[in-house]
Amino acid sequence: MNKIILITCWYGKYPWYLPYYIHSCSFNPDIDFVIITDNTDEIPFLPKNVKIIDKKLEEIIDTTSRKMGFQINIDYPYKLCDFKPAYGFMFPEIINGYDFWGHCDLDIIYGNIRSFFTDVFLDNYDYISVRHDYTTGCFGLYRNNDLLNNYFFNSKDYKKVFSDPKHYCFDECNFAWDELTSGASIFDLETEIESFTHLMKNAERMNNIRTHFDFILMEGYDGRLRFDKGKIIYKNKYEAIMFHLFWLKKVFSPKKWPKKIPERYNISPTKIYSR
Repeated sequence: MNKIILITCWYGKYPWYLPYYIHSCSFNPDIDFVIITDNTDEIPFLPKNVKIIDKKLEEIIDTTSRKMGFQINIDYPYKLCDFKPAYGFMFPEIINGYDFWGHCDLDIIYGNIRSFFTDVFLDNYDYISVRHDYTTGCFGLYRNNDLLNNYFFNSKDYKKVFSDPKHYCFDECNFAWDELTSGASIFDLETEIESFTHLMKNAERMNNIRTHFDFILMEGYDGRLRFDKGKIIYKNKYEAIMFHLFWLKKVFSPKKWPKKIPERYNISPTKIYSR
C-alpha cells in the first residue's frame, strides 16, 4: 500500500474545528497526519496517526532560507500558504519513507480517503488536486520524489513570492478563483505572479507530470450533508473525499470544543449538529 503523510502548519490558538478534523483523521488509520505548530496546548483526543511537531516559525524561516539561498519572509502565519507546494523541499525529514506527501488545512473533515485514493489510482498520478480548475491549497497530494518536491522552483516568480511579505496565493491561482470557476483558462488570465496552478496546468498540457484535477471535495452546498462513521455523504447518495469548512466557519463559531465527537452528525449551511 502506498504510504501517505499529510502536513499542516498551524501557528497560534487552535480553531474550534480542530476536534472535527482530528476525529475524521482517526477514521483513516493507514494515513499519517502531522501538525507543525508552536502551540503546546494538550489535545486530549489525539489518535495514533496524528502527530504534533513543536517547531517555532523562526526555525522554519532560518532553515528554509539557508536551503533556498536567500532570505524568505513569513511575517505572519497565513503567509505559509504560499509555501505549501514547497513543503516536500522544506520538511524532507518528515516525508522520508513515504510514497506521497500532501499539504492540508485544519478546516477539513475527511471522508474515506482510501476509497478515492486506491493504490491503482495513485500508481497513475504524481500530483492530485481535489478541484478541476486550480491547484487546491486546502489539500494537495504529491508523489515523493525530487521532481515534485522541487517543482515550485519552475515558477519564474518563486523568489518574489517567498521573499515578499505579501500573500500571493501562490499555492492556488493568485486569487483568480472566480474566473477559473467560470470556465476561464489560467493561461488566458493576467495575474501578478506565475502560480502553482500555472505550473501544474502547464505540466498537464506538456505531459511532463501525471496530474489529476477533479472536483471531489465538498465546499459550497445547500445542506443535506452528513458525516457517517468516516464517510462524507451528500443527499444520502453521493460520497465525497472531504468537506471543506471554508464557508461554514464564517457563520458558525462555537466557543468551546465539544467533549466528544459523535460517529454520526449532520452539517447544515449554518451549523454542525447531531440528531
